[in-house]
Amino acid sequence: MIRILFFLLACLLPLHAELAGRRPNIIFILTDDQGYGDLSAHGNPILKTPNLDHLHGESVRFTDFHVSPTCAPTRSALLTGRHEFRNGITHTIHERERLTPDAVTLAQVLKGAGYATGIFGKWHLGDEPAYWPSARGFDEMFIHGAGGIGQTYAGTCGDAPGNTYFDPAILHNGTFEKTRGFCTDVFFEQATKWIAATKGKQPFYAHIATNAPHGPYNAKPEDAARYEGLVDKPTAGFFGMIHNIDENVGRLIAKLSEWGIERDTLVIFMNDNGTAQGSKVFSAGMRSAKGTPWLGGTRSSSFWRWPGTLTAGARPQLTAHIDFFPTLAALAAAKPDAKVSAQVEGRSLLPLLEKADAAWPERTLFTHSGRWPAGAAPSTGKYKNCSVRTPRWHLVNLGPAWQLFDVQADYGEQTNVAETQPQVVAEMSAAYEKWWDSVQPQLVNENAPVPAVNPFKALYWKQFGGGPK
Repeated sequence: MIRILFFLLACLLPLHAELAGRRPNIIFILTDDQGYGDLSAHGNPILKTPNLDHLHGESVRFTDFHVSPTCAPTRSALLTGRHEFRNGITHTIHERERLTPDAVTLAQVLKGAGYATGIFGKWHLGDEPAYWPSARGFDEMFIHGAGGIGQTYAGTCGDAPGNTYFDPAILHNGTFEKTRGFCTDVFFEQATKWIAATKGKQPFYAHIATNAPHGPYNAKPEDAARYEGLVDKPTAGFFGMIHNIDENVGRLIAKLSEWGIERDTLVIFMNDNGTAQGSKVFSAGMRSAKGTPWLGGTRSSSFWRWPGTLTAGARPQLTAHIDFFPTLAALAAAKPDAKVSAQVEGRSLLPLLEKADAAWPERTLFTHSGRWPAGAAPSTGKYKNCSVRTPRWHLVNLGPAWQLFDVQADYGEQTNVAETQPQVVAEMSAAYEKWWDSVQPQLVNENAPVPAVNPFKALYWKQFGGGPK
C-alpha cells in the first residue's frame, strides 16, 4: 500500500529532474516599455491585468531579473546570451542598433536542434535584409521596422512609410502586407495562426514581441477608456495598451488548452526595460525608469509557465537576460559548437527552474545605457549611466562619481554608502574598468556609414509605388 501511495504521489508531482533536453514548445512574449510595476500582480493600484496575474501565479518567477535600460540592447542580449556591447549595440538608432552578423542567435541554435522558429512583432536589430530575422534563424518573419511602428530615423532604422498602430503594413517573409486592426491584436493573431499550422509537426519557438505599450500611447479607444479619469491621458493610453496585451495573452493560453498542448508548451513572459510611463502611478518601490541604470530601469518580469513540469514560485537569485539563451538551448537539447560556447556569457536557469534553492554562485553584471552622441568616441560616455551589480551591491555612475547601494537592505536605492564602503567601491569599479576595456573591440557599429533611404521605405515603395520624386 505504501508503495502504491508513493507511486500515485510521484505521478501527481511535477517532474523536475533533468529538464535539459525535454524539448518543449516555447512561446516567448516580450512587451515594449512595460515595467515591472506595470502589473496588478506586482501591486499596481490602478492597472488591472487579470490574465498576466494568472500567468504570474502559475509560473516560476525570477524576482531579481534584469535586462538592459532600453529595447534593442535587451533584445540582442536575449538572443545571443551576451552583453549588448559585445553585439555592437550601443544605441537604438544611428546604425548602432544592428546585431553584428558575427553573432549566432538563439533562433539559429533552436532551428539547428529541429525547432520551427517564428517571430511576430518587433525586431529592432537591423532593418537591412542581411540583418532581418529571416537571415538570423527565423523560418517565419512578421515584423515592423525600427524600434516602433511608424518610427523613422536617418540611416537604416525606419518603418514602412505612413504606418500607425492601427492597420500597419507588416513585413511578412520579405513582402509587405497591409493588415487590419490594432497592432498587438495583429501580431498575436498571426502568431496563433502559425502555431496552429506548426504544432504537432515539430517543436516550435514563437517569439511574440509587441511594440506596445511603447509610445505614442495610442490604445484602442475602448481600452484607454477604462483608465480615463483615473490617470492622465498618456497613462490611460499606456495602461489601455497593457490591458490589450493582457487580453491577448489570455486568449493565447486558452488556445494552448484547446489544442491539447498546454503541458507540452513553456510560456515565458518578460518586458524589455523599465517602464516608460507607469512610474507616475507605481514603481514597485524602485528608483527611476527606462533609460537609466537604476534598478527601476532594468528590473523585468520573468515568468516561466510549464504546467505539469514547473512548480510555481519565486526565485530571488540575481538573474538576467543573458541567461535566456543558454536556458532554452539546454531545454532544446541543442549542441552548441565552440563559437557559441565562447559567445555565451550567461548561465542556464535550469537549476533554478528545477529547484528554488539550487546552488547559484555569486556573480557580477554590467549595465550601460550607451547612447553617447553619434560620431562621439565611446570613451566620452564611459562613466555616464552605467552600473555594476552583485547580489548585495549596486554601484551606479551617472557621471562623474560612483554611488553605492546595499540593495539587500535598500532596494529603492535611497542611501549612498560609497563613503563607508570604499573597498567595495574599489573592487567593483576595478571590475568595471576591466569589463569596459574588454568590450571595446566589439563595438563594431560606431561611425557606420549612413544610407540615404531607409531599407523598409525603399522596399515598400518598390512594392506599392510612391516615394521621393
